[in-house]
Amino acid sequence: MIIGLAFLAPLIWTFLTSVSTESDVYRFPPKLWPAWDWSNYSRAWQAAPWLRYFGNTILIAGCVVALVLATSLLAGFAFAVMKFRGRGALFLIVMAVMMVPQTVLLIPNFLIAQRLGLYDTYAIQILPWGASVFGIFLLRQFFNTLPPELFEAAELEGAGPIRMLFSIAAPLAKPSMVLVGLNSFMGSWNAFVWPYLMTKSDSIRPIEVGLQSFYGTDGTDWTGLCAAVTFTTVPIILLFLFLQKYFVNGAYGVEGAVRG
Repeated sequence: MIIGLAFLAPLIWTFLTSVSTESDVYRFPPKLWPAWDWSNYSRAWQAAPWLRYFGNTILIAGCVVALVLATSLLAGFAFAVMKFRGRGALFLIVMAVMMVPQTVLLIPNFLIAQRLGLYDTYAIQILPWGASVFGIFLLRQFFNTLPPELFEAAELEGAGPIRMLFSIAAPLAKPSMVLVGLNSFMGSWNAFVWPYLMTKSDSIRPIEVGLQSFYGTDGTDWTGLCAAVTFTTVPIILLFLFLQKYFVNGAYGVEGAVRG
C-alpha cells in the first residue's frame, strides 16, 4: 500500500494543483486542501483545440498499434518457428537496435523526414514506430514456449507457415499481443519529443504537444497545465485499469496448447 501511494502521489498532486488557485501553487508550505477552483478546467479546455488533439492522438496510436502487432507477430513467428540461414545473427541485429539511444538519431531522422517529404505529416508520426523490438522479442519468446508438436502436426496435415501462424500461433498469443498493443498505445499516447520536432501544424499534432500551450514567456500556467494533464491522462489510466490483467498474468501463458 505504501509503494502504491508513492506511485499515486504525483497523480494526486497534479489533480490537487488543477483545482487550486494560482497563489496557492506558489505557497510554502504547500496548502494540502485546495480551493476547489473548477474553472481551471474550462479555461484549460478553451486554451487549445483538444478535440482535434484527441482525434489525432487516437488515429496515430491506433495505426501504430496495428503496424506493431502485424510486424511483431510476423517477425516473432519467423524467429521462433521458421528455420532459415542466418536467423540467429539477424535476431541479434534486431535486438541491437535497443542499445542505440533514440536521442542520437533525432537529427539524422529529421533530415531524412524532410528529404522524403514526410515532415509535418501523419506518416512521420506513424511509420517510424510501426515495428517494436520489444514486441518482436516478446512474441518470439512466447512462440518458443509452444510445444513443437503443434507445428509438426500442422505440417503433416499440409499447413504452410502462414496457416500455422494465423490458425495456431496467433490465437494462442492473444494475451501477449494485447500486452504489446497496450504498450505501443501508451507509448504513442505519451510521445512528445518526436511529434514536437517532426510537426509544426496543430491540425496534425497529438495531445502531448498540445500541452506546450501552457508554457510561455510570462511563465507557466500551472493550474491550467495540471487541469489539461488530468483530463488527457484519464483515458489512458482507464484503459490500463481495464487491461491490467494482461500485465500481471497471462502474457506468457499457453492456454490449451496440447491435449494429452
